[in-house]
Formats: sequence, C-alpha cells, structure tokens
Amino acid sequence: MNPEPPMSQATAQNYATHRRFVPMYHFVASALLLASLVYAVWSAIASFSLQSVMHVVLVVAVIIVYFYSRAFAIAVQDRLIRLEERLRFERVLPDALRPRIHEFTTPQLVALRFASDAELPALAQRVLDEKMLDREEIKKQITQWRADHERA
Repeated sequence: MNPEPPMSQATAQNYATHRRFVPMYHFVASALLLASLVYAVWSAIASFSLQSVMHVVLVVAVIIVYFYSRAFAIAVQDRLIRLEERLRFERVLPDALRPRIHEFTTPQLVALRFASDAELPALAQRVLDEKMLDREEIKKQITQWRADHERA
C-alpha cells in the first residue's frame, strides 16, 4: 500500500522541489514518537519503576526502528538507482566516457539521475574530472532537470 499517491507526472520538478515529504511519516509519526518519548521519560522520573523504565526502552526501540526503516528503504532505492543509471549511462554517454562508468560512486549516480540525457555527458565528465562527491552540489549543477516521481 502506497502511503501517498505519486506526484503527478506533469508536475515540474527542480532542485528546490525534488524532495518528497510524506506528512504522516515525516511530521505526524515523528511528532507522536517524540511526544511518547517525552511522556515516557517524564513518567520514569516522576514515578520510577521497572515498568516506567521499560516504557522508555520500548519508545527508544520504536524510534530506532522508525529511523532505520527509512534508512533501509533509501539504501535499497539507491542501489536500484545505481543499476538504472549505469544502464542509462551505457546508452547515453559517448564511447570515450563509457569505460569510466565504474568510477562513479553511488551518491554521484543518485544525484546524476536528475540530469537530462542531453546534459548528462558533459556533467558526468565534470563530476569525474573535478572529483565532485557531494550529491547536493552535483544536483545544483543540473540545468535541464529530469524529474523522478518514483522516489521512496
């Protein structure tokens, strides 16, 4: 079950608008977890007992799961993007640059996925030549944005 319908394919995307926020996850769930933690700690201090300490431990465990569930989903997504982009690079990059595809790091490939096919060869060359590693910096260099509406 998808928690939120995908963004419209017609929606323009650029560096400023490419991040996806799922309000129930990013705002509601995180606020509820924070409130639960505050209450559990307050309860443990106000009325110390094994039960109150275990309540704090349980809330902390749920918060850890909350963060790792997102981290694991992003890691899988990045691996898939790496594969997709390597296949795309084989198709789009000029013959002289294709042997260097293995030099791109996963963060570089993840950032370059937003570059249009027309812009990709020159930008990919720059990323390698200038050893650009920061995904945000790479994304800021893109002028012809290729939208990604399938992000987790």
